Amino acid sequence: MSKFIDVTVPLSADLPVWPGDPAFRLEFTQRMAEGQRCNLSRLSLGSHAGTHVDAPFHFVDGGATVDELPLEILIGKARVVSVPVRDAVGRDHLEGLDLRDDIRLLIKTRNSGALRHPSFQEDFVHLTPDAATYLVQAGLKLVGVDYLSIDRHASPDHPVHRTLLEAGVVVVEGLDLSQVDPGEYDMTCLPLRVAGADGAPARVVLRHRM
Repeated sequence: MSKFIDVTVPLSADLPVWPGDPAFRLEFTQRMAEGQRCNLSRLSLGSHAGTHVDAPFHFVDGGATVDELPLEILIGKARVVSVPVRDAVGRDHLEGLDLRDDIRLLIKTRNSGALRHPSFQEDFVHLTPDAATYLVQAGLKLVGVDYLSIDRHASPDHPVHRTLLEAGVVVVEGLDLSQVDPGEYDMTCLPLRVAGADGAPARVVLRHRM
């Protein structure tokens, strides 16, 4: 039996966050070490902290919220591809891939592992608008990337998000694919079922297909 690979970034105070987003906080309200009956904590975080899912509602007013995303899209065969570029994944990098049998694509770049470092990195690899258009045309239903945004940093109009989410493509951001080889996997991606939310942190695991 093949083992599971956890591609989720652990939520902690050392996790980098998108500039302006709230930092992750874990605050204990009860501690057994202080004589209380149990350990009890309070979490404070943004909806796009760490490994997370963007629902269409993130950029589409009236679009599906994270609790409305179909499990049939979030669970199933996923293909991991490695794109060794310095700045951006363009349409030309994707056209050489045969995506006809794929509806879930996870893109591994030099970003993978970067979320282990607490400082936010502005020069992360992102997708170009042409790449997003191509993925929609190819029939993809879910696209995952290995940093906190699929758009470039300081993009004023977020064209990649808009192109994908307007087409109903689920976006998964903040994956750690550093220990994952290119290939086909069974993926389980389960965001918190937060009613009415634009996105939510998710636990994402992969397993080699038999």
